[in-house]
Amino acid sequence: QVQLVESGGGLVQAGGSLRLSCAASGSIFSVNTMAWHRQAPGKQRELVASHTSSGSIGYADSVKGRFTISRDYAKNTVYLQMNSLKVEDTAVYYCYLNVRGLGYWGQGTQVTVSS
Repeated sequence: QVQLVESGGGLVQAGGSLRLSCAASGSIFSVNTMAWHRQAPGKQRELVASHTSSGSIGYADSVKGRFTISRDYAKNTVYLQMNSLKVEDTAVYYCYLNVRGLGYWGQGTQVTVSS
């Protein structure tokens, strides 16, 4: 079994920062991909940032230069540092783990950016 536990969401003013964390436990192998997705009300879930175990990183165009994904391999934890937040970043943020072709989701954490 794999479990993903997220933390760090909340309410912040536009221009502010938040840091999300996602700790993975269970049958996690060394080769995997961890990522953050988000879903705003009335919109489809979208990929925000991804980080493979080999170090390959990718970002959605909408967050490039503002968000940074990082991993602590010893703790099986992925982080998302979000700076210069905009109102349009408001969404539920989900942690995602892909290991050996199987995908797992966290429960989601709400991020609300006020104007």
